[in-house]
Amino acid sequence: MVPFSTLATLFGLGFFSGLNVYAVVFVSGLAIRYHWLTLTPELQSLDMLGQPGVIIIAGVLYAIEFVADKIPWVDNVWDAIHTVVRPLGAVFLALHVLGDQDPAIKIIAALICGTLALTSHAAKAGTRLSTNLVSPVEPFSNIGLSLAEDAIVIGALYFVYQHPFVALGIVLTFLGAILWFALKLIRGIRSRFRRRSPAPAP
Repeated sequence: MVPFSTLATLFGLGFFSGLNVYAVVFVSGLAIRYHWLTLTPELQSLDMLGQPGVIIIAGVLYAIEFVADKIPWVDNVWDAIHTVVRPLGAVFLALHVLGDQDPAIKIIAALICGTLALTSHAAKAGTRLSTNLVSPVEPFSNIGLSLAEDAIVIGALYFVYQHPFVALGIVLTFLGAILWFALKLIRGIRSRFRRRSPAPAP
């Protein structure tokens, strides 16, 4: 049986991979490589993130994203490409960690991690698109959002590995905020369409 703390770690990795999967892999790999992080027995398979090749490739991709993410409209193209990459990265991490577990548990955990990554990715991509459309201070708003996202992802990894239940609470808080904004947006769109609808004929 998979400890719930391990699942909490995986769900945290899944959610934050949706914001920046390369930062998750790169920072995790560095922490494992230089023994800043001690993995629990259930997470030992993540040792592969500490391989030099993985760190180098993830670092290069993170550097590219670090630049692309701060350029208006380039960030939207980058996000569109990564609609597939980020959730798949989260799914791979879940399946790799749960390699010897019951297949049903692996599939369920992978689906949840992929869904969490897609949710956070969609929230990020939607925020970036709306910012590019309405912000009068580009590219400063993009730079600020990108730096904030990087700080959130890298800072959250401490809780993901050291305090997984705290990390899960952070994820649930973000999910609640995303849901609240999504419902508010839907209500706003509906009200705008109602105002634009022609009045019924007498």
